[in-house]
Amino acid sequence: MNTQQRQSGAAKTISVLMPVYRNDKPDQVKEAFRSVTSGQLEPPDEVVIVRDGPVPVQLNWLLADWAKRGDVTLVELRRNQGLAAALNAGLSRCRNDIVARQDADDISRPDRFKLTWPRLAVEGFDLVGGAMREFGLGDGGAAAVREFGLGGDSQDQTVRSYPLISPEIEHQARLMNPLAHPTVMFRRAVVLEAGGYRPFFHLEDYDLWVRLMMAGARIANLPDVLVDYRVSEAAYRRRGGLRTLRAELALQREFVRTGFIGPATMARNLVVRGGFEVAPVWLRRIALTRLHDS
Repeated sequence: MNTQQRQSGAAKTISVLMPVYRNDKPDQVKEAFRSVTSGQLEPPDEVVIVRDGPVPVQLNWLLADWAKRGDVTLVELRRNQGLAAALNAGLSRCRNDIVARQDADDISRPDRFKLTWPRLAVEGFDLVGGAMREFGLGDGGAAAVREFGLGGDSQDQTVRSYPLISPEIEHQARLMNPLAHPTVMFRRAVVLEAGGYRPFFHLEDYDLWVRLMMAGARIANLPDVLVDYRVSEAAYRRRGGLRTLRAELALQREFVRTGFIGPATMARNLVVRGGFEVAPVWLRRIALTRLHDS
């Protein structure tokens, strides 16, 4: 236990849910894991890691070593099933009601759980997210994150902020995703009651947030940067493509079917969001940066 943990007292009753798959890099997974354990001012008492299908030997050794820890549960899926299935498998094994999402290549800020946990445990929110700062391997951000855990203040990094209160969150949800999935913490019981994650490719979280809103969940975002989000050309490439466009069409139809939006809003979203998803990678990157800098 490090000095920060001794000063903050007992671990919080939080389960961290982190899926891992074959394309994740061991050094980045190690950084992500450290950021939600020894790197937290107020650490969780459980980390649930889901191995989504076979992974390379080095990563497998790393996961097997962590599985020996008393605060780690390793869930092993025999074949790759995708993010929604991996998250649902992990949720079924979490022992705490408050669950924090963690991506295997991102880095949580040291005060992430200290800031977020009271909003659920004390104030009674069901889902809480926050801002995130993007950094890339070539802009100096990675070194700053590793050394300071702060993500640096490089001008070529982008801070993505989201609406803070429920009416604004719901308004944005009709047009775009109102929460950053890598930053969220939620009540497991509420998510399970809503049906958990569903397989909308790259839009699994957006679908879940809307279902939670329609079920009356209490939702908020913090203004604080909670996570350093790793980006690359591959990351921007994954945010588009025909498979994502098909998922977008299916999700917009689902929003209309449930009455969350009307046909006119669906048409607007398919033009704006669909156009973005089929745009060249370089244009997609510029659009995302300008959207959150405006």
